[in-house]
Amino acid sequence: MSEQGTVGTGHEHEQLGLSNGQVIDMYRYMLLARKFDERNLLLQRAGKINFHVSGIGQETAQVAAAFALDRERDYFLPYYRDYGFVMAVGMTARELMLSSFAKAGDPNSGGRQMPGHFGSKRLRIVTGSSPVTTQVPHAVGIALSAKMRKQDIVSFVTFGEGSSNQGDFHEGLNFAGVHKLPVIVMCENNQYAISIPAHKQIGGKVSDRALGYGFPGFRVDGNDALAVYKAVKEARERAVRGEGPTLIEAMMYRLSPHSTSDNDLAYRTKEEVEENWKKDGIARFKAYLIGCGIWDESKDADLQEQISLEIKDATEFADNAPYPKPEETLLHVYADDREEGEKAWQ
Repeated sequence: MSEQGTVGTGHEHEQLGLSNGQVIDMYRYMLLARKFDERNLLLQRAGKINFHVSGIGQETAQVAAAFALDRERDYFLPYYRDYGFVMAVGMTARELMLSSFAKAGDPNSGGRQMPGHFGSKRLRIVTGSSPVTTQVPHAVGIALSAKMRKQDIVSFVTFGEGSSNQGDFHEGLNFAGVHKLPVIVMCENNQYAISIPAHKQIGGKVSDRALGYGFPGFRVDGNDALAVYKAVKEARERAVRGEGPTLIEAMMYRLSPHSTSDNDLAYRTKEEVEENWKKDGIARFKAYLIGCGIWDESKDADLQEQISLEIKDATEFADNAPYPKPEETLLHVYADDREEGEKAWQ
């Protein structure tokens, strides 16, 4: 068995170039995102925060994708459920909790946007807007810039399967295909576009749509962390070689309601949800680590406790942080005068 932090050649993750330390780190981010999500659901029910959009059931693919990218150089355009992704890229529980509480220190928008509108100049996370899929053409534009500047970086964008019917999705993919741009487009197919099941929303596979725009598309098991890692890693290698974009459709299941304002049992059964809990990617990855002999229940209990304390700290920190001041409502929205506005565009 290889030592933690080194790479051997026996287990699947080692064959992919991942060390024991890296896959354990992946598992930690999955758990952190799950615990963060669960805490936010409780906070909303307690009246401490106004709203939360959950990503429970999608963390495995999100974290695996982040680890397959260059987290120091690539650009990221996540969608509103991607807590696991942005945490793995570098956002902290404290930062994200500030957003949940809509506090002034929220790095995403200073407490102005809904939670889930991630943004960080430091981490190259580009803020999305409420209209779904607008981030796809933005990602394509960033990829065009990278190609023009001859930079060996990629842009990575995610979205749900329901939004793949939007015009921005198709226009973005067409432009990326025509110009062979270094962009990776990942659909997190969680089976439901709010209340509409995928079979009533999409004809065929989302991944097959790439063929119409001249580049490959792949469907992968989103509950299999290493399968997602492999698919994204290969897509990135393809992009930096100048071979153009890739569409990845990660199949998963949204285990929670669409949001805290949604009653999911109005359109799906409790039995269906329970059946999909048995396929949970986090539990599956934990079992894989134990099977590799690099993890055990004692270590898991210690990690669970560490993460619980981290989430508790983040909650208390955000709860006690100040709200935006009324007089700062338009800060960073409009320039103070015309001259300053003109300078911003130069």
